[in-house]
Order: sequence, then structure tokens, then C-alpha cells
Amino acid sequence: MSIPRQQIRAAFTADTVTVYQAYRPEIGDAALAAGRFVPPFKRERMTWIKPSFRWMMYRCGWACKPGQERVLAVEITRAGFEWALAHACLSGYDPRRHPDRESWRRQLRTSPVRVQWDPERSLRLAPLSYRSVQVGLAGEAARRYVDEWLVGLTDVTPLARAVRARLTAGDEPGAAGLLPVERPYPLPVEIAQVVGAGAD
Repeated sequence: MSIPRQQIRAAFTADTVTVYQAYRPEIGDAALAAGRFVPPFKRERMTWIKPSFRWMMYRCGWACKPGQERVLAVEITRAGFEWALAHACLSGYDPRRHPDRESWRRQLRTSPVRVQWDPERSLRLAPLSYRSVQVGLAGEAARRYVDEWLVGLTDVTPLARAVRARLTAGDEPGAAGLLPVERPYPLPVEIAQVVGAGAD
């Protein structure tokens, strides 16, 4: 069975979905200690959440890149996640979803959420032929994320480093066995259309 070019895959339950973020230790540690995002986390900045663990590992270099040494699994409500997607604007112009570039630019300026599709990554972090989503939250969306949608925070930095250690040792099956199980996320049709999920 082929994977659609743009598909959201995530670990989720009936009520929640898990996304990932990487931070400097002082930001991640403060959030873990409080059980929520607190300073030095800055809600005024756009914050990007990623449902794909492998894409997060590509971005943070298995929690080894400077400024991204602490990786958090952030469990949020599915209602909040879907609100974000429903209020999103694609980060790039798509003529199938916008009549012209100016209307896309207007939406980009006013939308509190951006959606970007990037190549999904293999276990060795090579680009794959299908894409994974990143969701940027600003303004109202960032406030809702911090104050309303958050269900729980987990430090997955040790997991990132354990997977990397197995890969370094040449144990790919062992590394793959540690990865979180991610399934296609069942988006409502109208939201899938907004973000271009399932697009060729």
C-alpha cells in the first residue's frame, strides 16, 4: 500500500496526539519541572511542533545539535491539534488552494498557524519520497497550545540517544524497535483540504 505524498502520521489516542519539540536544556528542563511551558519558553515566538519522531531527530541531530539538546514529547488534545490545522495557512503558495499569490500572502499574514510539508526521514535520516508535516503556532494558536491543549510532557532525550547508539553500533533492527509507533492520523476531510494532506 503506497503512502500519500503528504500524510500526517503520529502517535495518538482517542483524545490526544503526540508532537515533538527540541529546546535548549534550560527551556526543556523548566518545562519538565513545571509540567507545562514556562519561562524561559517564549510564547510570543512561533513554536513549531512535529508529529514525526524521525523528522524531529533529523532536525535536532538525535538531540546533539546545539540549542536542541532536550527533546520533549508533547501530548496535546486532538481537538486542539485539529483546531490548529483548520486555522492554518500553507507556508508556501499552492495554486490549488489559493486563487493568486496575493490572497495567499494575506492569509499568511493573518493566520495564527502555518503548515509546512518536508520530506519524511528514514531511520538513517535520509529523505524519503513522501512528506511529513510541521505545524507553526503563533499568537492565539501558541496561547491555546500552552494554556489549553497541553496534556503532558515527557523527556524523550534518552530515547533519542538510545536509538542513535544502536544505529552507531550497526543494530538497525534494534534501533527501529525503539521508535514510537506512528499511524496515519484520521483527519476530517475539510481539514485535510485546508492543509493539503493526501495531495499528490
